[in-house]
Amino acid sequence: MGADMSKDTQQSRQPVREVTLGEAQYTLLGTAHVSRASVDAVREAIRSGKYDAIAVELCNSRHAALTHPDSLAQMDLFRIIRDGKAGMVAANLALGAYQKRLADQFGIEAGAEMRAAIEESADRKLPLVLIDREVGVTLRRVAANLSWWKRLELLSGLLLGLLSKEEITEEDVERLKEGDLLETAFTEFAQHSKEVYEPLITERDRYMAAKLKQEHDKHPDRNVLAIVGAGHLKGLDAALAEPGDAAEEIAELDSIPVKRRWGRVFAWAVVALIITGFVLGFRKSPELGLQMVIDWVLINGTLSALGAAIAGAHPLTILTAFLAAPLTSLNPMIGAGMVAAGMELWLRRPVVSDFQKLRDDVTTVRGWWRNRVARTLLVFFFATLGSAIGTYLAGFRILERLVA
Repeated sequence: MGADMSKDTQQSRQPVREVTLGEAQYTLLGTAHVSRASVDAVREAIRSGKYDAIAVELCNSRHAALTHPDSLAQMDLFRIIRDGKAGMVAANLALGAYQKRLADQFGIEAGAEMRAAIEESADRKLPLVLIDREVGVTLRRVAANLSWWKRLELLSGLLLGLLSKEEITEEDVERLKEGDLLETAFTEFAQHSKEVYEPLITERDRYMAAKLKQEHDKHPDRNVLAIVGAGHLKGLDAALAEPGDAAEEIAELDSIPVKRRWGRVFAWAVVALIITGFVLGFRKSPELGLQMVIDWVLINGTLSALGAAIAGAHPLTILTAFLAAPLTSLNPMIGAGMVAAGMELWLRRPVVSDFQKLRDDVTTVRGWWRNRVARTLLVFFFATLGSAIGTYLAGFRILERLVA
């Protein structure tokens, strides 16, 4: 299917494969996300005039981050939290922090070759095709493959690694030259866990191949230059050789596994058990039932309020978390973190400078607490975590009182 090329040019110093789909020719140019040589190779290839379209390993959100760095100022933070996209935004910010560390330490802008591709294709009025899957979907599919404990370990490891003040090692840089920014950020987990590696790398190879096939269906005679991380070349080449419907493949890889639905069923089951506990308690005696309610309010509310306090929330936000958690924990459709974050936004609405400084602030631990946008995300996460822990601890306490 694919054949390596060799020419005495900058492009020849990067791994390249040629793929034929019907009458169309697809050139897969493998790049390093931290290599100036890759930037030169991309510019040289596009300026050659051989290609009718350019495809890049970017999704819509990563493309927007490169082309419209000020777009963060237009985001509706409450809507992001309400729609369950806070994790995606936080992950994008954390990955951006990792990129900035690379740039500061080595004087290399991670993803500079993608920016070069965007600029060159615009200058030559060539269609630009975004072929990577949304990073938020990828991370959610990773999370769906893991137990809650593994998800917590993965998230804490990612944040600690990306916010660490330790210098990025040469080994990490070499891995970036061979592979993928996301894979490097998750390297400790991706190397040892098939559950992480599959959605992080293998599925994205299949997704990008399906996008290229879809492009071929629309324009069957185009010569396309596809710029991807060198680590994707082998998998992408193999995926292009596989038969199948591109649209179906994309729809399947964009979906969140059914396993997540069981999480909601489980949440409602916990609610049913808690309410049953209250009913049984009041049947035994009004005093016991009242004590159970007090336990529920104090444990759940206190832990959610503690989470908000750890996030540096406003005192009224902390009080709101305390009052909201016992109620929202009985309705999985509304989270204590959402209510607390909404109150924090109302009390400390981010100003323009918060959005302008956001990408720089999230490169330090202190910056997450100083910036109003980042701090609101922290309020959401910590208040939610506190309420979740409180739900189970209070539930066990109710069970103890019933069997005592």
